[in-house]
Amino acid sequence: MNFAHVGGRLATGLRDVTSDLSALDGSGWWAVVVTYEGEVTCARFDSVRDAPLPEPVGEWHGPAPEAWRSSLGEREYEAGVRAVRDDIERGEVYQANLCRILAAELPGPADPRALAARLAEGNPAPHAAVIHVPETTVVSASPELYLGRDGDMVRSRPIKGTGVVAGDLLEKDYAENVMIVDLVRNDLGRVAEVGSVDVPELCAVEKHPGLVHLVSTVSARLGPEISWKDIFEATFPPGSVTGAPKSSALQIIERLETAPRGPYCGAVGWVDADRRTAALAVGIRTFWMRDDVIRFGTGAGITWASDPAREWRETELKASRLIRLASGG
Repeated sequence: MNFAHVGGRLATGLRDVTSDLSALDGSGWWAVVVTYEGEVTCARFDSVRDAPLPEPVGEWHGPAPEAWRSSLGEREYEAGVRAVRDDIERGEVYQANLCRILAAELPGPADPRALAARLAEGNPAPHAAVIHVPETTVVSASPELYLGRDGDMVRSRPIKGTGVVAGDLLEKDYAENVMIVDLVRNDLGRVAEVGSVDVPELCAVEKHPGLVHLVSTVSARLGPEISWKDIFEATFPPGSVTGAPKSSALQIIERLETAPRGPYCGAVGWVDADRRTAALAVGIRTFWMRDDVIRFGTGAGITWASDPAREWRETELKASRLIRLASGG
């Protein structure tokens, strides 16, 4: 069954799938997945209605907790943090997001609806999504809005800064958030009307299951004749999962990370081309399945003030609850 359940809406009756972002400027309701590397899946559905997640066929049976393997081990990740700090010392970057990919073989047939149901119960998220179309199966519990759209108005809500409680947040976390807000303002400014970029909320503390985040909001009014392709070219990959300056951070990420991020750190969500509305989340807290393997990404933003061991623990904190839900039966 091909379907998408995003934003409390159930989409069925798959009409077509394309990798062409310009389709989003046409007509219809689309489920969208764009990998960090830029691989685009836009799936248009004939029927879209407010509805709960469809009942899964059977229970979820995931990998055992010990079956997960990380693309970077603890020592490798901490060495990567030190390498980013060296890059910062040389003036090549101010901040870079360093990530690792966890992967495990699935013990048998896997219904993404069953995993989505587990996440909905154990880790509810404002941008939860499950998209299952040919060649693409993604189950996301993302808390972060990459791009929301209502007509010509767009907004982004970058997350930077994570702790178990608000008291865990450091000066480094606030500084990192402000850096990324500046980057997002610059990105949106490339497609916005002059003077329309605004920051209505800066460094708000938000509670999420098992942790807290620092979240800011950046809004803008799109300039005339701006297409979805223009928007992605100006703003993708999202600033919160790359770094500042973005061009330097992308080079550092390519050098230090050993596995493709896939939908993790990409975009997952929906676009209603007829109503010119959309909600695309940053693909964090996100699982994807292909060839009987399930994957999940986790990472942390690295600055000069970063402690390698603390950054590793942050990646563990972000992953632990979700991996626990996806493991076992």
